[in-house]
Amino acid sequence: MDTSRFPLIPGTQPILVTNSEGVWLEAAGGRRILDAGGGAIVTNIGHGRPEIVEVAAKALGQLDYVVPVFATESRVALVDEVCDNWLPDPSWRCVFVSGGSESIDAAIRVAQLHHVACGRPERHKVIGRDVSYHGATIGALAVGSHDRRRKGLELALPTMPKTSHHDAEQLEKIIEVEGAHTISAFVGEPVIGAAAGAYVPPDDYWPKISEICALHDILLIADEVMTGFGRLGTAMGHQALNFTPDIIAAGKGLGGGYVPIGGVYTRADVVEPIGETDLALMFYTFAGHDLSCAVAGKVLEILREENLVERAAKMGVLLRERLDDEFREHPNVEEVRGRGLLQGLGLLADRATGEPFPRSVAFADKVTSVALEHGAWIYPSGSGVFDDAIMFGPPFVVEEDHIDQMVTIARQAIDVAAASLS
Repeated sequence: MDTSRFPLIPGTQPILVTNSEGVWLEAAGGRRILDAGGGAIVTNIGHGRPEIVEVAAKALGQLDYVVPVFATESRVALVDEVCDNWLPDPSWRCVFVSGGSESIDAAIRVAQLHHVACGRPERHKVIGRDVSYHGATIGALAVGSHDRRRKGLELALPTMPKTSHHDAEQLEKIIEVEGAHTISAFVGEPVIGAAAGAYVPPDDYWPKISEICALHDILLIADEVMTGFGRLGTAMGHQALNFTPDIIAAGKGLGGGYVPIGGVYTRADVVEPIGETDLALMFYTFAGHDLSCAVAGKVLEILREENLVERAAKMGVLLRERLDDEFREHPNVEEVRGRGLLQGLGLLADRATGEPFPRSVAFADKVTSVALEHGAWIYPSGSGVFDDAIMFGPPFVVEEDHIDQMVTIARQAIDVAAASLS
């Protein structure tokens, strides 16, 4: 099959993937690739589950498109599943969308409409962080700070204030400068993914951020697109970081990679004022598609019944131990970081001096490319002060020998990529 016309922007032809099962992808010609990145930190219950196929076939046999303002059995069942088993309290409300970027976009709109409904229309700003990535919509890019993914679009993006990714006290200073009366929300990832390679802030960071937001009546949005639904070894990622947000945006793990779906989840008192007005939280055309909801419900059921969240915590500890053992003194690895089955390596030209690789080298991409040649997909990441990093986010069904294999290949890939530049 000719893939030359497949990319929107011409470049290297992509690998043609023809099959997947468990923790493996199969490329044309039968070459197997260990999915150490879970795609884009998405796959959780493993590839190729036959029970998912059965649920999808049944759903399509019953319904196709139903406008999002109507209810379906699968939509209602998924709301019950998420509220009863995954959110801070069963009284929380849900709305489903088509993916992570839409989740953040909708979460921002919920926060701003909340303040408008409460008579505070001037609260239009959303504070983001100096290292962050929240999605590819204009709104999500505006509150994020992933320099490579914003490049060329800067003039098109609304200007939003940014605070520190590690110093919670800086938020007070930003609020003082901007004026609390102009701020609707603060948004951040519990563990920073694509922009920082699984960076975990200091232990007191999130509790302090939560305290500051509450003091100034600023809604706290947790971007759990990557950390939600078990990835960090807890039901939702904020639990692992000891805080409770006002609004959660979470996607990837909700559908386990089988369907495009995300969602916004919030306390009832956040959305109730909106419902008492004529303000409209306009839906996306394919938001909460019945097929996606049916499959997502089965994914979450499998996660619970097979105790895969607990398994993510257990295998995350093992992965961290293997990474620590392998890279503790590696000259091109700044640190091992992460939680649960979201682990990362910060990469440098020289660990002893702290010298980074030149941006033009695109070192993390080189490491990923070499790893792929050796039989494993590892997710490249990084921006700003975390310019080069790689992440590991395998399916929760990963075995010990798979972890050994991905760590070994990562070591080989870093060594080969570094040697090619020396």
